Amino acid sequence: VQLQASGGGLVQAGSSLRLSCAASGGTFSTYIMGWFRQAPGKEREFVARIGWSGGNTDYADSVKGRFTISRDNAKNTVYLQMNSLKPEDTAVYYCAAKNAGSGMRSLYKYDYWGQGTQVTVSS
Repeated sequence: VQLQASGGGLVQAGSSLRLSCAASGGTFSTYIMGWFRQAPGKEREFVARIGWSGGNTDYADSVKGRFTISRDNAKNTVYLQMNSLKPEDTAVYYCAAKNAGSGMRSLYKYDYWGQGTQVTVSS
């Protein structure tokens, strides 16, 4: 499956952005979808993930209550709504897809990755 992330940009602290990730070439509704991010000089980290039907979500503590992950299986797209952005949210954001199994927060368990989209939050 191929993943194409979009929606990043430069915003001020307190603003909102919505990232999108369009999938093609696979059966989107069978994949668990995740968002990860990587700041300069840091390891890639888990942000959020969503189950097949959209009813099962999980978030990193650092974004809980501010970010919302959702998916539209009819459009083969997963979203990340980011509110109340902080400068520490600045990173390249990646979407990823995985088949069923454990390790939903582990980037090593994800099989497919998008190219990343830059999010920069100024103070």
